[in-house]
Amino acid sequence: MTEAGDRARRLLPAWLARITAVALLTIGLVLLAGGARLLWLGGSAYYVIAGLSLLVAAILFWRRRPGGAVVYALFLLFTVVWSLAEAGLDGWALAPRLGWFLLVGWLVALFTVPWRRWRIGVAIGFPLLLAAGVGVAILLSILPAGGTDTSPPQQAEAGQGEWPQTAGSLASLHYSPLTQINRGNVGRLEVAWVAHLGFPAGKHPAAIEATPIKLGRNLYVCDTANAVLALDADTGKVRWRFDPQLNRKTMFIGVCRGVAAYHVPGAVGLCADRILTTTLDARLIALDAETGRRCPGFGENGEVSLRTGMGDLPYALYLVTSAPTVVRGKVVLGGWVLDGQETKEPSGVIRAFDAATGKLAWAWDMAHPERTGLPPPGETYTRGTPNSWAPMSADEALGLVYVPTGNATPDYVAAHRPAYAEPYSSAVVALDVETGRPRWAYQMVHRDVWDYDTPSPPALVDWPTATGTVPALVQGTKRGEFFVLDRRTGAPLVKTIERRVPGHPVPGERLSPTQPYPVGMPSFAGGRLREADMWGLSPFDQLWCRIRFREARYDGAFTPIGLTPTIVYPGFLGGAEWGGVAIDPVRNLLIVNVNHFANYSRMVRRTDADRLGYTPRKPGQHDPSGLIISPQRGTPYANENSGFSSPLGVPCTEPPFGEIAAIDMKTRRTVWRKPLGTARDSGPLGTATHLPIDFGTPTIGGALATGAGLIFIAATQEKAFRAFDSRTGKLLWYRRLPAGGHANPMTYTSDVTGRQYVVVAASGHFALHDGPGDAIVAYALPR
Repeated sequence: MTEAGDRARRLLPAWLARITAVALLTIGLVLLAGGARLLWLGGSAYYVIAGLSLLVAAILFWRRRPGGAVVYALFLLFTVVWSLAEAGLDGWALAPRLGWFLLVGWLVALFTVPWRRWRIGVAIGFPLLLAAGVGVAILLSILPAGGTDTSPPQQAEAGQGEWPQTAGSLASLHYSPLTQINRGNVGRLEVAWVAHLGFPAGKHPAAIEATPIKLGRNLYVCDTANAVLALDADTGKVRWRFDPQLNRKTMFIGVCRGVAAYHVPGAVGLCADRILTTTLDARLIALDAETGRRCPGFGENGEVSLRTGMGDLPYALYLVTSAPTVVRGKVVLGGWVLDGQETKEPSGVIRAFDAATGKLAWAWDMAHPERTGLPPPGETYTRGTPNSWAPMSADEALGLVYVPTGNATPDYVAAHRPAYAEPYSSAVVALDVETGRPRWAYQMVHRDVWDYDTPSPPALVDWPTATGTVPALVQGTKRGEFFVLDRRTGAPLVKTIERRVPGHPVPGERLSPTQPYPVGMPSFAGGRLREADMWGLSPFDQLWCRIRFREARYDGAFTPIGLTPTIVYPGFLGGAEWGGVAIDPVRNLLIVNVNHFANYSRMVRRTDADRLGYTPRKPGQHDPSGLIISPQRGTPYANENSGFSSPLGVPCTEPPFGEIAAIDMKTRRTVWRKPLGTARDSGPLGTATHLPIDFGTPTIGGALATGAGLIFIAATQEKAFRAFDSRTGKLLWYRRLPAGGHANPMTYTSDVTGRQYVVVAASGHFALHDGPGDAIVAYALPR
């Protein structure tokens, strides 16, 4: 026995050596087995080398040899070099590669190293110190930024104190000119009142996505069962509540994105000012703004059935979730058709009704553009046409309403789609308010089979150009691209090109060889994924994600979904989502929040789908694994879809999973960009880590911009509400919410006290598991 070996045996108890050996043996076997699979698929050889190294170290530790610590130190040095070569100094990318091994290395150093042999100590200590330095760099790079703003208060400007539309105005800017709350005093905001809307009966998933509107002394908002409430603007006290008495047995989801208001010209008394709301069971209802009573002159008993002309209309397949758009005395609305079930689902017809009487003004059925009224007897509006579930925008001066559209049902196949639907799928369509006829349409995705429907209302802006401002619209997409169009003609105002995209779809399908890219604007698509971009909380789930990445087809953006697993990135959550963008017109800033999340999807042949029981019996059915089944009856294929996540429920792509950014509309450059949301309410297997680390969570909802240069946003999986400086992105204010906030915030000035309030809904969201809640929370400066 050598002197070093004898000393190692004296310093290292047998039980500790055996525990260390078993731990390293287990880790090594897992890495070797998974690494062999990854290497077979053409992936990195690191895990095989790492597994073999740890097995050698385990054998030496079992034999209580000092060489075990030396081998581990050399393995750690190799891991540091490999990690830096593959991921650079990105802290989030380095964390799963090095975190666990650093911890094990320090345990080795503290408990198993015979430090009396200085040469052995140096051999082990140098790699450990180097690894420790990298570990410190990781921690510094992922710690949250923040601080307190010390800029002086701004002089308040006179401005509109109302909030008459869910997006602030028909232009959907999500902007208010109010400045009473500013960069100098926003840090003193406190809760002014909380209104609880209640939890409707039923077990269906629900979320308050409604932004209240404010008229006079009241706020008006809807709950998850379409009840409409009038709240006192200074106290949140319920002044009246109207319950439409939904048939909850037919409901499978509870979402309402807001209500609209209308003043009947020349009218006084009951229903001169009215609130217009839609329901999940396809009704349009008018209520007196002061009392909540039904408007007797509107339709029948204050409501209009949206089932008229639709034919067979199962409740679960057609729901109206977004607030109607009232423009030039007409109530314009679409509807959400639950996609993925079959080819002949309910029509996506766009309709307008007289805001005073409820009479049908026009209907746009794209298969029959010559018809503007009800279908002839015995017929229905054309089934299976692209629908419009998102909120709309409008320009009263131009007489246009801008309609974001989805696809002809179902989403993941296109061979069955009729030619008349092609120009209007995954597009924004400008309809004439008076006639309902299309003036122009611009398509953001050609022959969409990725569920990239247009998810949000376009923002109508005065777009700065070299020759002056142009009336424009900015349309966000699930792709993470932002299109800028002349809202008079639909012509692009920034350089937009057609790029070739991957081909080879499933048999029978034909896809577009190119897709449009607005290269004159910053892209938030997230770039092309690589194996090295796969992530996890540990090297083990990161390895699992790398194997899954190699097992799937991924040729970049617009990879066709095949009969084997396919990665779709960005996934159907976005990119941009339904909250839309916010505009700071004073500073010419475009505020966006986006997601970076991939889907793991595959097509299933009809015979296999039938064998597996994939039928439309249960719309939106899920199995316990979280797999989303789209039966797509009437086509050759069903579809299986899930988030690309590890067994721990953590996304397989690197953080940030959600971001917020500001774009200068003059220069078309990104002014600032940062992760949005910390890990406080997120973690493995749905557990909260309570760690205030900015890793950017998935977001649902959007932002509010104010004349004082503030950006307010909740939206994150974290139960929090934030205010940023619109010029720099600096975090100025942060407060916890009782649940996640997934509606855009709004702000207004009290008619009674002159006090400015900022309001957000806090209910959580069933897709992000950050609820439940039923609150509307208002903040204001101390009295």
